[in-house]
Amino acid sequence: MSYSLRLSVTDRCSLRCVYCMPVEGGSFVSWREVLSFDEIVRFARVMRSDFGLNKIRLTGGEPLLRPGLSDLVAELAALGIEDLVMTTNGQWLAEHAAPLKRAGLRRVNVSLDSLDAANYRMMARGGELRRSLDGIEAALSAGLAPLKLNMVVMRGKNDHEILDLARFGLARGCTVRFLELMPIGIAGDEFDRRFITSAEVRERLAAEFELTPLPETSGASSREFRAAHRDGRVTTLGFISPYSHPFCAGCRRLRLTAGGVLMGCLARSAGVPLAPLLRGPGEPDRDALARAVANAMAVKRDDGAFAQLRDMAGIGG
Repeated sequence: MSYSLRLSVTDRCSLRCVYCMPVEGGSFVSWREVLSFDEIVRFARVMRSDFGLNKIRLTGGEPLLRPGLSDLVAELAALGIEDLVMTTNGQWLAEHAAPLKRAGLRRVNVSLDSLDAANYRMMARGGELRRSLDGIEAALSAGLAPLKLNMVVMRGKNDHEILDLARFGLARGCTVRFLELMPIGIAGDEFDRRFITSAEVRERLAAEFELTPLPETSGASSREFRAAHRDGRVTTLGFISPYSHPFCAGCRRLRLTAGGVLMGCLARSAGVPLAPLLRGPGEPDRDALARAVANAMAVKRDDGAFAQLRDMAGIGG
């Protein structure tokens, strides 16, 4: 059975989204402790050959803050990774979309929590909506598709824009995915006031879309629906529901933090320090890596509870 890997190349970000990072401060990995590209590729090579790794998602923080990212993409693509993806806030995507596509990136997911410039700045605590919209257009022009737009839905902050974002995706051929807020890090402070279930989001979308479930994939995080708009156009809408409808069964997802901690579950703080196995000359100890993978997978949650102490940016979003 194959694995997928969320690979954080930095825990820094230009934004401080209200569900991700505190307004000020935060604990970041020192630059000298961040995994080098060589160390990342060593791990990916072993995962590809020994564990059937077939998908890598580059994350952050904001991955486009990492200098030379196209070089890493080219090295990972050369390993034969079937699905090489990046999740980004889109602020620097316009200038990087074409080079990343040439390097071997297949597609991108763009975080887009609002289509109103003022509300975008409020939720992201910075940034410019226009830059992300330009990045989306550049990614589509470069062929980074299917492009997916991610909206973390928060009551009283952006839930009034649910239909707006669905229409926006429909007009551009993008899949829109609506994510439930998770009680992780800073988001835990307002979770009870801001949380909205995916079921409620689907109810609101039903005002304009007829939703038909698509076949489920074991371990997939998104539950996808064929969405037929009342004007006859059709798109795909997805719902990621880690709180109301956990998707843990069959999950083969691993996370590697920027500082080299291997994690098997977003909702658990436990992780396996991997950096010592990847640093130094030569190939890493395959047996030791296999034990690390097994230990990380062993902490998958089975009770639906969240016990994550880090902020989202520190665990790769």
